[in-house]
Amino acid sequence: MARIHLKQDHELEPHVLETVKAMEAAGGDSSTSRGLANSQALFDSYFQFYLPARAGRSVPEELIELVRLKIARHNNCFT
Repeated sequence: MARIHLKQDHELEPHVLETVKAMEAAGGDSSTSRGLANSQALFDSYFQFYLPARAGRSVPEELIELVRLKIARHNNCFT
């Protein structure tokens, strides 16, 4: 099974490292960010959409959570 390399701190661009450290300081998991950082363009595009969406500025936060839960249920992910 293929695995995506999760970049270490010394491999990250400064603004990516800042994002990752903020996530970790808040108790979050930075694995997705570290994986997306393999493609700087993908990382930048993803967070350009995700952060405003997650803050409820483009899609209601309640809807995002319902979709997230539905996807997790569909994939038998109960963590």
